[in-house]
This record gives sequence, C-alpha cells and structure tokens, in this order.
Amino acid sequence: MSSTAPSEPLPPPAHHHTVRPLDLTAAAIVVLLCLSWGFSQVAVKLAIHDIPPLMQVALRSVIAAVLVAGWCVARRIPLFERDGTLKAGLIVGVLFTIEFILIYQGLAFTTATRAVVFLYLAPFVVVIGTRIFLPADRFRASQWFGLALSFAGMIVAFGVPTPALDPRQTLGDLMMVAAAVFWASTTLSIKASRLNAISPEKVMLYQLVVSAPLMGLAAWLAGERITHWPDHQAVAWLAYQSAWVVAITFVLWFSVIKHYSASRVSAFTFLTPLFGVAAGHFVMNDPLTPAFLVAVAFVAGGLVLVNRSR
Repeated sequence: MSSTAPSEPLPPPAHHHTVRPLDLTAAAIVVLLCLSWGFSQVAVKLAIHDIPPLMQVALRSVIAAVLVAGWCVARRIPLFERDGTLKAGLIVGVLFTIEFILIYQGLAFTTATRAVVFLYLAPFVVVIGTRIFLPADRFRASQWFGLALSFAGMIVAFGVPTPALDPRQTLGDLMMVAAAVFWASTTLSIKASRLNAISPEKVMLYQLVVSAPLMGLAAWLAGERITHWPDHQAVAWLAYQSAWVVAITFVLWFSVIKHYSASRVSAFTFLTPLFGVAAGHFVMNDPLTPAFLVAVAFVAGGLVLVNRSR
C-alpha cells in the first residue's frame, strides 16, 4: 500500500458517477445493507454481556481484515501496487476509528434514542460537504425537502430530544454529533480522493488495518476486558458483525459510494435505525407503535424525492 505515485495518474471519477441517482438494483442493495446494519445494533447488545463494546469493534476489525485480505488473494485483487492512496487510506482509517470510538463511548453518557437522532445528522453533513468537495453533486430544493422528510420520519420514530439535564448527557449528545461528522467525513474523503478509483476491498482494508490496533488501545484505556470465554451466542453475533456486516456489507457500501452520488446514497442510511427498531421487535420482543409505520412512510417518501432524476 505504498504512497509512491504511479507512473500514470489514476483517472478521476466519472462526472456521471458523482451525481448518478441509484437505479433499482443499487437501491435494493443499499436497503439490504441498512437492514443488516439495523440488526447489527441488536447484535452488539446481544454480545455485550461477554464482549465489551470497544473490544467488539477491535475484534471484528481483526477478523474482517483477515477475511477481506483472503478474498483479495483468492480473487487476485492488487493491494500493494503503487497507486498513491496510502495517505488518503490512513486518513480514512483514522476517521473510521474515531467515529466508532465516539459512538460507543457516547452511548455510555446519553440514551440510545438521543444517540440515533444526533448520529443521523450525518447525511446532512454529507450533502453540505459535497457542495465544497463535489460541487457537481449538489441537491435541488426538492431533494433537500426529501432529506428533511426522511429526517422527520426519524423524529416521528424516536421523538424530539429534550434539552439535556445532565452535563454527562450533553457530552454524550455532542459525541454523537461529532461521530456523525466523522462518518460523513469518511464518505466524502473516499469519494473526493484517489480512493474512489481503487477497489472497495482495499478501501475497506485501509480502515480495518488502522482501526484494529487503535480500537484495541481504546478498549484497554477504557478498562474493557474479556474475563471469560464468551458463550456461543456472543460468538455467533460477533461472527455476524465481522463476516457479514464488516467484511461484506461495508465493502458493498464503498462500492456503491464509488459508482453513485454520495449524497443520495447517504440519505438511505435513515432506514438503518428503523430496521434497528424492527429487529428489536422481532429478535428481542421490543414493542412497535403506530408512529413507527408513519416514520417508515416519511423516510420512504423522502428517499423517493432525494433520488428522483433531474
């Protein structure tokens, strides 16, 4: 993964890829990804009794890195050619790491409901960032309305956060907002750099190789320890996160980001917390309210507006 420039520069991303709306196949893939990530939230909770949260992230990075690297070897996907992506790769690896540290530590100070609302400010940050780094991917007024409608669906599902009464809760809220910024920054950094011209597997490996030791250090500093061998349920949910969520769905996500509008793709992430609520209902018997169906309608309507062709 050398940073030495190649003899011939990589071609810039095609303009039509920058603003390209999702077709039916791509939309179906992203919905599947959001469904998988929604169940990932449940997976973390079901494994947390034996594997602390930061330790889960560190372990899944290690396991997923081995799986992705093995896939690249089997498919002969080049990883060490001189393509000038090392600097950008290290940057997105650090952004990826900080994002998850903020999410999991922020959850220690604020509620899950407040965390979801603040974290999913990320699509707005992506859209604002594209005006600076990807000016061809600017939203029209109707698309802004669609984005706001999808966010309103989130508010219907989770409620408007009340003013924080505890300074610790305020800290947690701010950490989730910062996590949203780092999440959006990762997306924008990939889309606007040479990383957009290499394989999504290599993009993912940059993040995994950087995050694994940093997350392990964060877990150690936070005092997290695995005191006994995890039970089969915790192992199974960790395997789900590592093999499916990170090694497969994250790679697919970066592939979609590479070929389609970053703003339009990011808007689909509003589906993730709704799938998380549904997963909690089906797996953990959490209740579903009528407001949830209204929220789904709002998010779906907003996504239609965001992805309408010009």
